[in-house]
Amino acid sequence: MSIDSPCINICRMDRRTGLCEGCFRTIEEITVWSRADDALKREILARVARRGAHSDIFDDPPRQAE
Repeated sequence: MSIDSPCINICRMDRRTGLCEGCFRTIEEITVWSRADDALKREILARVARRGAHSDIFDDPPRQAE
């Protein structure tokens, strides 16, 4: 079973957070995705979900993670 990328084709990196504004991944997470095994992809998706729950992270100032 293949795990789909969280990319939604809004590929713009936020300089302050270091995250993609579309999928909430870091450059490292984006780069490794195509070579990652399913376990690592699940870890990345869990991080993305936590970041997405705080989707105002691009606001100034961002809300702190709880």
